Amino acid sequence: MKPRILALGDGALTLEFGNRIDQALNAKVMAARDALAALKLEGISDVVPTYRSLTVHFDPLLLDREALTAHLLETAQAPPGKSALATRWNIPVVFGGEFGPDLAKVARITGRSESDVIEALCATELRVFLIGFLPGFPYLGELPEWLRLPRLATPRSTVPANSLAIAGAQAAVYPWASPGGWHLLGRTPVRLFDLTDAARPALLAPGDTLRFAPVSADEFERLAAGVAAGKIGRKDWQEA
Repeated sequence: MKPRILALGDGALTLEFGNRIDQALNAKVMAARDALAALKLEGISDVVPTYRSLTVHFDPLLLDREALTAHLLETAQAPPGKSALATRWNIPVVFGGEFGPDLAKVARITGRSESDVIEALCATELRVFLIGFLPGFPYLGELPEWLRLPRLATPRSTVPANSLAIAGAQAAVYPWASPGGWHLLGRTPVRLFDLTDAARPALLAPGDTLRFAPVSADEFERLAAGVAAGKIGRKDWQEA
């Protein structure tokens, strides 16, 4: 599919690349985002990358629609590569038990051991496709084929904040307590959304990559206490 421009009212345009969830397609979206950022156009108020498209909100009094359209079609040709805007993260997770009540069931359904499930998930470098559903909620992909399960038939009314979950080809971490229908495997002490960071309240951003690292329950409690006390910050989760 050739990239195309879709109008969203008077103040937004969407650059659409395709109609599927795919890492290669998402890489094109991120390359266009980076190319657009490099242009430093006056009048752009927000840029929203998704699985397969890039939506740009702009002030039509400051930026001409036709000019922006031409710029977007130009950025669509940017070759995917390592993004200067992306960060690599290492996110600790305590798995199973009260922290991940669906781990045993996932292991049983897939015919693997709980250790196999944890090892496979932690060995996979996951890409942040987009942020959505809740502030700071990352849609991560893609999981190994054998670990792809449908959502729960009956969603939970409440999922604890910071729960790591999987469904389909994706993983996610719930930044807030909320309803949810994904399989809960563990919990992280990492704060995924923080309003005290006005420049970037959401820890993760589209195009970032991450790996999960298993920790014990005692280590989880130590890290959570450090986060709560302000002794452990965002930079502690970044890969060198």
